[in-house]
Amino acid sequence: MYRGKRISVVIPCYNEEEGIARVIPSLPASVDEVVVVDNNSTDRTAETARGLGARVVFEARKGYGAAYKAGLAAVTGDVTVTMDGDGTYPADQIEECVAYLLDRNLDFVSASRFPLQDRRAMNVSNRVGNWILTAATLVLFMRGIRDSQSGMWIFRSPLFREIAPRSDGMPFSEEIKIKAIRRRGVRFDEYHIRYRPRIGEVKLEKWRDGMRNLWYLVRLRFDPRA
Repeated sequence: MYRGKRISVVIPCYNEEEGIARVIPSLPASVDEVVVVDNNSTDRTAETARGLGARVVFEARKGYGAAYKAGLAAVTGDVTVTMDGDGTYPADQIEECVAYLLDRNLDFVSASRFPLQDRRAMNVSNRVGNWILTAATLVLFMRGIRDSQSGMWIFRSPLFREIAPRSDGMPFSEEIKIKAIRRRGVRFDEYHIRYRPRIGEVKLEKWRDGMRNLWYLVRLRFDPRA
């Protein structure tokens, strides 16, 4: 536990055997529960995670959002922390981020990677794409976010079911932030983290995923259910 709160960490994985073997041991002792989502991996991701004490949830539907929805629904802790299985997000800052949430009585904290401390962690085209999507978020929703595409979030666990993000793909990341921001009474903020070069193979299809994210933002803006 950390300051009287049970901490759950959710990690979606597709073929992250090498990364997850390094990520789970790096988590602080205050983490009570590690939920790894095996999104149809063909390597030993699931076996490796189980061997390191994680609870593995299998999700047959391919997709970043599908994996997250399965993992977040399985959480039992008071505070949820999300991160990737490739070592890019800092496990050593989890307690800092949770403290920021608790000290300011927030409901949702999105970890901002910018400004990058290690420019090797993200190539130029990804930085440009992130800037475009973050600018589009400002234009469409009139809310400035430093990093609309960050995959590390810290939030009070019951909030996930309240905002109920729907995307099964990469847009899940921007959707969960926007819905948190737009929900009445939810206190949202960002906290700067150290983003690192990934372990293992890059799986993001940047141009296809970038266009899908942009189109999803437009649809979300004019969706009466959002």
